[in-house]
Amino acid sequence: MKCLLIASESAEVLFYWTDPEFQQNVQEQYGASQEEGQRLPAFEDSINTQFAPIIISCSTMVDRLGDSYACFTTENNHTYVLHQFDECLYIAVNGDGEEGEDDLRRKIYVMKKMIEVLFGMVTLSSNLLRKELRPQDTEQRARLWKHLQSLLETYSHLRENDQSFLVEAVERLIHPTLCEQCIEFLERRLVQQLNSSVERAGEEVLHAFILVHTKLLAFYSSRNASTLATSDLLALIIMAQNMYPSNMDLDDPGPEDVESTSGSGPEIFYTPEPSPTDRDRDSSGSDKPGRHGTPVFEFVDPDIQMAEDSLQTLEVPPPDPSTPRRVFLEVSLKEGLYPMMPHSMYCLPLWPGITLVLLTKIPSSGVAMSVYVFLEAFAKLEKRLSEGQEGSAATRGQPAIYDLRSKLDKFIKVLGPSDIQSAQLQNVWTEFKNRAFTRGGPGFNKELIPWCKSMKTQLCGVYRQCFLNENFGPADVPQRLSPSLQERAQTMVQEKLMDWKDFLLVKSKRNITMVSLTYLEDFPGLIHFVCVDRSTGQMIAPSLNITERTTSELGKGPLTHFIKSKVWGLVSTTRRYLQKGYSTVTLRDGDFYFCYFLWFENETGYKLEAVELPILPDDSAPIGMLAWDYYRKLLRYYSKNHQGEVVKCYELLTVHLGVIPTEYILQHCRQLASKLWEPSRNPLL
Repeated sequence: MKCLLIASESAEVLFYWTDPEFQQNVQEQYGASQEEGQRLPAFEDSINTQFAPIIISCSTMVDRLGDSYACFTTENNHTYVLHQFDECLYIAVNGDGEEGEDDLRRKIYVMKKMIEVLFGMVTLSSNLLRKELRPQDTEQRARLWKHLQSLLETYSHLRENDQSFLVEAVERLIHPTLCEQCIEFLERRLVQQLNSSVERAGEEVLHAFILVHTKLLAFYSSRNASTLATSDLLALIIMAQNMYPSNMDLDDPGPEDVESTSGSGPEIFYTPEPSPTDRDRDSSGSDKPGRHGTPVFEFVDPDIQMAEDSLQTLEVPPPDPSTPRRVFLEVSLKEGLYPMMPHSMYCLPLWPGITLVLLTKIPSSGVAMSVYVFLEAFAKLEKRLSEGQEGSAATRGQPAIYDLRSKLDKFIKVLGPSDIQSAQLQNVWTEFKNRAFTRGGPGFNKELIPWCKSMKTQLCGVYRQCFLNENFGPADVPQRLSPSLQERAQTMVQEKLMDWKDFLLVKSKRNITMVSLTYLEDFPGLIHFVCVDRSTGQMIAPSLNITERTTSELGKGPLTHFIKSKVWGLVSTTRRYLQKGYSTVTLRDGDFYFCYFLWFENETGYKLEAVELPILPDDSAPIGMLAWDYYRKLLRYYSKNHQGEVVKCYELLTVHLGVIPTEYILQHCRQLASKLWEPSRNPLL
């Protein structure tokens, strides 16, 4: 009994997702009220009727009291969590007891994050976002909602089964030699060839990475690229998994491969057969890997024809597999931080379970940076005017308003007056200037607030037109990597990894095993651990995969499921303590002993002194790195007293047998933390 709904203040449904049980419950409830012979109402109408009283009640409370619900439980034990983002109300519901308040709140924030990645700065305008989430064309709306529903289901599946999404950090495959070779290959061959090709249509590959299921084999960023935020990388992995879902049973090469690569001996001694040379390879043979050999199940962003009214979303033509997905990611430059900058995402399947992802910078990305600068300026001005600051006080502390005026004039001139959206921006800007800068005009006072809002809406409209409702150029010259160039990139990586693919698929399920002699000898009684470097957003943990065909080193029966449930519960418990300001937690639960530690180090590995962590309210954003980067803010908070010093943040969770003395457990934790991040053992830093 699960549901997530996004609604406008007028109780209009902008998106919904339900599981089959919730949908059946709603249909039975409203189907029973229909008179005999009448058709059942559309499910969208039924769910609108179901939630309308709650939505209207929330709006009334905000209007009358300036406050609203955060969470409530009904008499039938249904839990509702609500959060208002601007004019959009998110409601998450659980009626089977499988999700608590924290889980529902996290689901809401993750949904908001995925919408930001898909729609960018359009999310800053509630009016435009409503048009994007609820297109007038019913078929297009159904496709969009189905895509968003699929993304949410993919995230939920990963969070329930994948440790990296449980702790919201990226897991890398541990094989130093192969990882190094692949990174060098991406840098010196793949990205270099793509960026020097005339078929790239002005796009530049900034990031290239190879995924094996959800684990990172290799990641390369060009010299011109900004660091890819962990939050964005996790969102991209969700999208890649949604396009090409991993089926752990079907992708498993078989038990004989598991035995050969996941025994008690060191896994790095696996040596594949040498690849045939280019001279020996028959380029026309049927064994040559190619794009057409892999079925494509990609949700893609099709070309959209512009109509007279650029604010109206039109019907989407059938998807083209070679068309990239437009994504909006954070960019950090020396000039500052720019959120939701447009990129093109190419997700190229190599084999089932192994994917190449390319992120490119598009030629018109400078427009997005300008739009963000202007939006930020008008948002600051609106805030100061709302606080009662007028005249020069309203413009103090931000770029000179007259300099901004000159830049915006040039920006509008470059856009050109022929376009409807540009013309609307020009009209609103002209009215703003007449009021703010003309002698005898009102000047900078509260009367400008509506015009600040209008300017932000028009700027978001230009952004929407440029990056969401665009053709990638003229129909005969599409602005994207050509299909042949994509196929060439795919083939190059397939040839590189051909002899490693089976090993990689098994390695992804048994990245680190607790049965190796190192862990058995050095840490007796240690059952499981999860260690996370929050500075880089990377984690390391023994595998806990439980499928029909494979087993973990803990076996395949109740013990493995029990340990997995305990690990998931431990993460949830430690987050609640962390929210209350605790950095150390130790718990004894029956035959097991659980530990959690959060600490800070400088770049030389010296442990820094502990401090009191900030205490967060119960309804704060969920702790993690996907939907809201709590650890980035925590590092800024801690670094205030360590100016000029690089500060790193780590977390360690361990599960021991309860018979192990406490002093040995604490000693294990210290030794394990230092051993895991030794560069010679695990190249994660």
